[in-house]
Amino acid sequence: MERVRVGAGEAGIDVRLNGPESSHVVLLLPGAGDPADVYDAVAARLHNSGLRTVAPESIEGLDEAAVLAMLDQLKVGWANLVGAREGAELAWLLAARSFGRFASLVVTDRPHPKVLGSDCAPVELPTTVMVGHADARQQADQSGRYVYSDFRVVALDGIANIPAEASHEMATEIVLRTSSW
Repeated sequence: MERVRVGAGEAGIDVRLNGPESSHVVLLLPGAGDPADVYDAVAARLHNSGLRTVAPESIEGLDEAAVLAMLDQLKVGWANLVGAREGAELAWLLAARSFGRFASLVVTDRPHPKVLGSDCAPVELPTTVMVGHADARQQADQSGRYVYSDFRVVALDGIANIPAEASHEMATEIVLRTSSW
């Protein structure tokens, strides 16, 4: 695994890069407080599928502009977008406001922001929402109204942190979204 720091000074972002050199890149945005290695098991499975991963070590201080600048510095033209909890909130915004930059979206434990009353445009990407609790299923289903593309909900009851506790299911959903078939 390669660790790089992009940006300058305090605004720098520590990023973990791994996987084969490929035109297929997956951007993995962690939840607040997640350890830097939260996506390691997911990433290992993605690498076996020929996908390269880019994972900021922390979501702290990241916004849409910082993520796009990070991808520019890393020379990533487009990516498949993945986010968990707070990282999913950022992923929804990026998907809605950066048309043409992302190819697909997989989020965990966060519905589309509009479902929660926030002002966010619909997304036009193939999207999967994964939820770890049955009570989150209804909001996940409502997200489909704000996805103008293929939409799927995956319920994994009893999973508190999907990237850490259900890495194989998450990796499968990501691989499905990165495939052109």
